[in-house]
Amino acid sequence: MARNLGPQCKICRRVGEKLFLKGERCYLTKCSLVKRKYPPGLHGPKGHTRLSEYGLHLREKQRLKKTYQILERQLKRYFNQAKKKVGNTEVILLKLLEMRLDNVIYRAGFSLSRKLARQMINHGHILVNQKRVDIPSFQVKVGDIIKIKEKTANIQQIRDNLRSNQGKMEMPAWLSLDSQKFEIKIIKEPDLEDLPKNFNTRLIVEFYSR
Repeated sequence: MARNLGPQCKICRRVGEKLFLKGERCYLTKCSLVKRKYPPGLHGPKGHTRLSEYGLHLREKQRLKKTYQILERQLKRYFNQAKKKVGNTEVILLKLLEMRLDNVIYRAGFSLSRKLARQMINHGHILVNQKRVDIPSFQVKVGDIIKIKEKTANIQQIRDNLRSNQGKMEMPAWLSLDSQKFEIKIIKEPDLEDLPKNFNTRLIVEFYSR
């Protein structure tokens, strides 16, 4: 599968805000966006240029895609799924992204970034309803129980991650976490108030609806 192997901090500098792609580093003063608050490249110090209407739509779509660490074809597929469902396409799109397995692992605090959550899943450390799942895009459902595989080598690292994430990220109301058993339960679908508020999904829907 295609992967972005370039510098992650450049992505945050390009969009002009922290996307928390590097885990713990994003909370420290050595974060690249803290030290260099301008876009990467030769003309970066001049600051962000004024965008056209198309540029605004494109930037918002790219920001969503980079935040959830997915490819263009994946995001377009999610949009097409959301468009076919009954309801608000903007809300349904975010729900589909939030209920990806890699995002749930990240939101629960088992990993410090979605990239590390994907690695954990790919290496076979995650069980969903007692069955090993190694697909980061796996869609969880209400009632699913997600656990760390017993005797996995990085249990101590997960314990450290949970401790490190305390106070940094608020546990979503649609997840129930048992930090002693390393277990997550999906207690409901995300409500409107549970979804991230830092995206203008209207621009993204308009971009794909052109």
